Amino acid sequence: MGGWAIAVHGGAGVDPRLPEERQAAAKRLLARCLEIGADALRSGAMAIDVVEMLVRELETDPFFNSGRGSALTARGTVEMEASIMNGPDRRCGAVSGITTVKNPVSLARRVMEFSPHSYLAFQGAEDFAIEQASYENPFMLDRLFNAGLSKWTVGDGFTKNGHGVELVENEYFITDENLTMLKLAKEANAILFDYRVATDTCSASVGPAMSFDTGIQMNGLPITVYAPETVGCVVVDSTGGCAAATSTGGLMNKKCGRIGDSPLIGAGTYACDLCAVSCTGEGEAIIRATLARDVAAIMEYKGLALQEAINYSIKERLLDGGKAGVIAVSKDGEVAYGFNSNGMFRGCATEDGFMEVGIWE
Repeated sequence: MGGWAIAVHGGAGVDPRLPEERQAAAKRLLARCLEIGADALRSGAMAIDVVEMLVRELETDPFFNSGRGSALTARGTVEMEASIMNGPDRRCGAVSGITTVKNPVSLARRVMEFSPHSYLAFQGAEDFAIEQASYENPFMLDRLFNAGLSKWTVGDGFTKNGHGVELVENEYFITDENLTMLKLAKEANAILFDYRVATDTCSASVGPAMSFDTGIQMNGLPITVYAPETVGCVVVDSTGGCAAATSTGGLMNKKCGRIGDSPLIGAGTYACDLCAVSCTGEGEAIIRATLARDVAAIMEYKGLALQEAINYSIKERLLDGGKAGVIAVSKDGEVAYGFNSNGMFRGCATEDGFMEVGIWE
């Protein structure tokens, strides 16, 4: 092994009824992200820049549950969350309750790079975003470069102020499809599982397809269905540096103020000198298991290889019955994944030319 490697995911826990055309669309999006990341890594990009770049790509495309196309709260609004972590120095940034930032992962990076904190939420995060988006100091680009950000970050998707924090109205994130699915969820009094399934699989009156018992629980309480389409990316660059980023809109019909695993360092995201990990699935179970850190700790303390560590975390610990998926890379250029759900949208690529996208086992 050795050289760069990259993996992306679009959520674990895929409804087996997902139409073939949507499966193909998901694979095309993941493959496009891999190609963009591979091109950047071949040009010498650093891991932290690539994970931000690709999660931005996934946030901007409405297919998965992050950025535009995020799941809606019970009030019909969008509250997003994201995190990013740089393995070599274990610096990290995270945000929750984001309602106006086009790319939450970039705000998380600005928290890491340009604030004294690691995590900002709700109004504090929004205020910080306004500061970043409106800061017109002509020396800002110099500050970015002095902080070690590469041309890929500054040149790809940054606003005219050089920040990458673009503010939009909350309506930007809301799609007609999600409004329809929120209505169905409310009629079913449910938190929705794979809400991207075509609406002809369930009637407006919420037929059997919406009310079957999945056996999934959150904190010991049964829920009808669950929405896991979080996005994430992990990268090891040509120097052996690892980074991870994760972003989500959370659960369809969730309570306002709910925070999942995605912005929690050590739960949904983790990176160190050994590896980088991004998780997806049942957030409450991932939080309890500190799943991302668990993979890294198993490698560090038990001496297991990357895939073995993932298998141990997912299949032997069993996550207290929770359903989850993991993608990871190691400093040695390994790439691995695992899940205990019906499927996981994922893709990976390595320097030796290997590239793969998949959904099912």
